[in-house]
Amino acid sequence: MTLAFHRSIEIEKAAADAPVVALESTVLTHGLPRPQNLQLARDMERVVREHGAAPATIAFLDGVLRIGLNETDLTRLANEQDALKVGPRDFATAISGKLCGGTTVAGTMLACKHAGIKVFATGGIGGVHRESNFDISADLQALATIPMIVVCAGAKAILDLPATLEYLETMNVPVVGYGTDEFPAFFSRESGLEVSVRRDSPEAIVEFAATHWRAGLQSAVLVANPVPAEEAIPRSVVEPFIERANREAGERSIHGKAVTPFLLQRINELTGGKSMQANLALLLNNARLAAQIARALQSAARKRLA
Repeated sequence: MTLAFHRSIEIEKAAADAPVVALESTVLTHGLPRPQNLQLARDMERVVREHGAAPATIAFLDGVLRIGLNETDLTRLANEQDALKVGPRDFATAISGKLCGGTTVAGTMLACKHAGIKVFATGGIGGVHRESNFDISADLQALATIPMIVVCAGAKAILDLPATLEYLETMNVPVVGYGTDEFPAFFSRESGLEVSVRRDSPEAIVEFAATHWRAGLQSAVLVANPVPAEEAIPRSVVEPFIERANREAGERSIHGKAVTPFLLQRINELTGGKSMQANLALLLNNARLAAQIARALQSAARKRLA
C-alpha cells in the first residue's frame, strides 16, 4: 500500500524524460521570515531549472502531499500562518487533519521515497543537539534508511557536529565532501572534522552512489557542499554567537521544535545579518549542485540502457 500524493504538471511532464530535484519546504514555512521565504523558494526553483532539472518543492496543502508546487501554491504556503512542521511522524496528522505544512529533511525524503525522486537539495541536515544527546533529529534515521542523494552544506552549525558524524558512521551513511576533505559547518566552510570520502564532480558522486547501493546498502549518500567562500563566516567567528544563543535558549526554557528557529534567528541578530546571507547563499549553491547531479544521474541511466 503506497501513500497518495499529487504531482504538479511540471513534475508530471519531467517524470518521463527530465531530471528532478526535490526541495524541502520548512525553509518556506519555518526557516525564513517573510518575504525572504517566498523569494528564496522562487530563487531555488529558478536555479534548479537554469541547470537543467525540474524543481519539486514538496509540501502538504489541505492534507494532500504535493510533489511540486506552482506559483499560487508557493505563495499560499509562504503566507500560511499555522503551517505544520511535517516530519515522517506528522504525515498522518497532516493528512487526517487536512492541514497545510512544510516538510522537513526527513519528511521530504519520505515523500521522495514514494514519488521515486533520487536527488534532494536542502540547507543543513538536522542531527544530534548539543544540550541533549537524546535529542536526535529524525533526519538521521531517514538518511540511514532511504537510498537517495542528499545535497547539504553539512549539518546545522548549532548542533553537536562530532556526535552527528558518529551517528551517520554507525548507520552506514557515507558523507561525501564535494571538492573538500573537511565536513562543512553550515555557515562555515571548516569544522575540523573529516568527511568519509571526497569527490570532485557530479559524475563522480553519481558513480560513488551507484557503487554504494550495488554493495547492498540502503542508506542515503550525503553530499556535503561547502557554503560559497565569499559568504562564509569563519568557524572561530560564529561559534561564540552559537554558544550564546544556546545559553539564551536554555534560560528561556525553549525546547523541542522551537529550538532551531530560535537559534537561527538569534544568531542572525548577533551576526548582523551575515548568517542569513550565508544561509541564502548555501541553499542556492546546493540547489545548483543537486541539479547537476540529477542530470548526471539521468545520463548514467541512459548509458546503461543504451
